[in-house]
Amino acid sequence: MSRQLVMFAVIGVVNTGTYYGFYLLFLTGVPYLAAHVLASLLSMVGSFFLNARFTYRTPPTWRKFLLFPLSNATNFAVTTAGLYVIVDVLHAGSRFAPLLASLWAIPATFVVSRWVMLPRTVPARHEPAAVPHDDAWDCIKLQ
Repeated sequence: MSRQLVMFAVIGVVNTGTYYGFYLLFLTGVPYLAAHVLASLLSMVGSFFLNARFTYRTPPTWRKFLLFPLSNATNFAVTTAGLYVIVDVLHAGSRFAPLLASLWAIPATFVVSRWVMLPRTVPARHEPAAVPHDDAWDCIKLQ
């Protein structure tokens, strides 16, 4: 998992650069929140393919591709909220605000992306713990 975390961080830096380039490009023609949304969508596609290949070493599939935005939903929500707080509440400039806001979302994004990209194993079925017999419990069936 430590290799995955390192690769996730490296790809995160690349993805942040891609996002930021798109953000600055779109910022010239649309409001900052629209620039943020467009840049996030475009960089998410690149992030999916880079993480599939290098971080998780798993083949990209349509299922994973369609679920991958879930891994970025937390990132998107946190960075959008952070962007709003930095720009509108703290009255800082919008130019570097997304870089600061994105730092808050990295750990949650890793956890969710790992869940989406890697196969899940089915846990073994465990028998329920023994419950002392009491006539009041006869109506409850343990499974």
